[in-house]
Amino acid sequence: MPNKTQKNLSQNSLNSSNLADELKTLPEKSGVYQYFNAQNRLLYVGKAKNLKHRVRSYFVFTPNLAPNPRTSLRIQKMLDECVHLEFITTESEADALILENSFIKQLRPKYNILLRDDKTYPYIYVDLSEKYPRFELTRKLIKKPKIKYFGPFFKGARELLNALYLNFKLKQKSSCKKACIFAQIGRCAAVCEGKISVDEYAKIVQNATNALLNPHLLLKNLQSKMQLYAQNENYEEAAKMRDMLATIKDLQVKIQIDIARLENFNVFALAKAQNTLALVRFVIQNGKIISAKHKIFSVRADEFDENECYKQVILESFSVDEPVNSTQIYVLQDFEDRILVEKLLSARFGKKFDIKVAKIGEKRRICELAHKNALQNIKNHHSNDKFELLNELKEFFELENLPQVIEIFDNSHLQGVANVGAMVVFKDTDLDKGSYRRYHLHFANEFEQMKELLTRRAKDFDKLAAPDLWLIDGGATLLKLAREIIKSSGANVDILAIAKEKIDAKAHRAKGGARDILHSFKGEFALSVSDKKLLFLQSLRDEAHRFAISFHQRTKQKADLQSSKLKNLGLTDGQISKLLKYFGSFEAIYKASFDELKNATNAKVAHKFFKQSS
Repeated sequence: MPNKTQKNLSQNSLNSSNLADELKTLPEKSGVYQYFNAQNRLLYVGKAKNLKHRVRSYFVFTPNLAPNPRTSLRIQKMLDECVHLEFITTESEADALILENSFIKQLRPKYNILLRDDKTYPYIYVDLSEKYPRFELTRKLIKKPKIKYFGPFFKGARELLNALYLNFKLKQKSSCKKACIFAQIGRCAAVCEGKISVDEYAKIVQNATNALLNPHLLLKNLQSKMQLYAQNENYEEAAKMRDMLATIKDLQVKIQIDIARLENFNVFALAKAQNTLALVRFVIQNGKIISAKHKIFSVRADEFDENECYKQVILESFSVDEPVNSTQIYVLQDFEDRILVEKLLSARFGKKFDIKVAKIGEKRRICELAHKNALQNIKNHHSNDKFELLNELKEFFELENLPQVIEIFDNSHLQGVANVGAMVVFKDTDLDKGSYRRYHLHFANEFEQMKELLTRRAKDFDKLAAPDLWLIDGGATLLKLAREIIKSSGANVDILAIAKEKIDAKAHRAKGGARDILHSFKGEFALSVSDKKLLFLQSLRDEAHRFAISFHQRTKQKADLQSSKLKNLGLTDGQISKLLKYFGSFEAIYKASFDELKNATNAKVAHKFFKQSS
């Protein structure tokens, strides 16, 4: 029997199609995954060698999606709260481990109980400001211009450091006054007695630095030492050499997501494929990625402007309401208005912003990592079930555009009272409630109402870009009406109309199984009641209806209140109706002059209104 946590999960968060869809799009790559709750609070961060296998291991999929009972109760409780999943792909498991460590320490997710202290992975560093510098281990970065850091190392830092001192005649001790045994056995240049010049010692340091960057350079010498120890039957030291060799061989993977310098900056990367634009923003603090944000946009091939995209996303990312962690910005590609955006941000915050194109080094690698994640996000977006459905709609109805942005219209009224229209928006595989619009309409009949609604929307195409598809609640007549409006606007918008099934000459709005008719300019379509295209369009139509009805109810309540005020002044229902038709709204009635009221009705009504309201 499933436990209580499993039941809650099945009934609550896992009913979210988002999480289920996100689980389907996980790539078989190394990276970091993040679980979020309904308030978009970060719950848990984990790393994976294979994101798809690791994340899916948290769940069982039959008969329904539920937490894997083999996970701990803490993880099951976390999954009970989870409604959303995000991930960042990395070049290696080592990168994933470093990134996980950084996220946990900086963001302190609710359900991560390990790695939350201030300890981090070690670096090897050398202070080049010293006369005879040494290589040391550290977990703390210091802001000094001539300190060079290598790492971080999630394992093997100590072994690598020891290998350096075995291979190069470096200063073995931080403080020594005379040559010791290390100089006698040829492992130290005896800098304490001045037996080597500063320039010659600097060459040794440079060679050691090259070995740190390319650990395989150390292997040949360590192999020789291991064989020598074995030949001399010094098996303990030979075993140490063997283990050191194995560890250093594992260090061939370079860490690409840690700067090893206390730098703060932002990285932006854009990627475009198949009419989809993806943005990834990395926020770097103290040389480590502490957050990653991404967005998906639908764009048409003829509308894509890389310059405008970069300009828009960067300006939107730096709001005056949010603190600025850094004024340094790196982008993967140059764009035309880069200097202009710098000036705008500098003026907005009163501090100098720099936007640079990352060309080489670690910043370029991080920009490329962001770009790879943007491409992965597009791939995930396109593998979404709803995206595949949109492609089916385009092919089946022979639409010109892939309907990634759909506007759905409906109107609502009661005997000519509280006439309203509503527009809901489907965008990028989900409803975009921030783009919903409500309209007060002036006309009484449904045809004129829809004409007014669509005309007003078309006039706003310059403010809010035209969608890919209009979906109209109605039949062939309204389809033709919409076409004329679109034609006059000059926009490229496909149109579909969905007419409710009629039973006994009355529209039948069923919760399921409705045989609604779809109208396009290619003809009429009576799809099966189980056809996913019909079900999808019905769900959009029903959402527009819900939104219109709720707005109508609020409007009518307000109208009833205003009407009761006029009734209290002694006006009849007929007089109130006459005034509404003339002035269009209660607000206009209350603002009207005596002469205007007289012209709209008669002097008796005007006198009654002003006598009672004064």
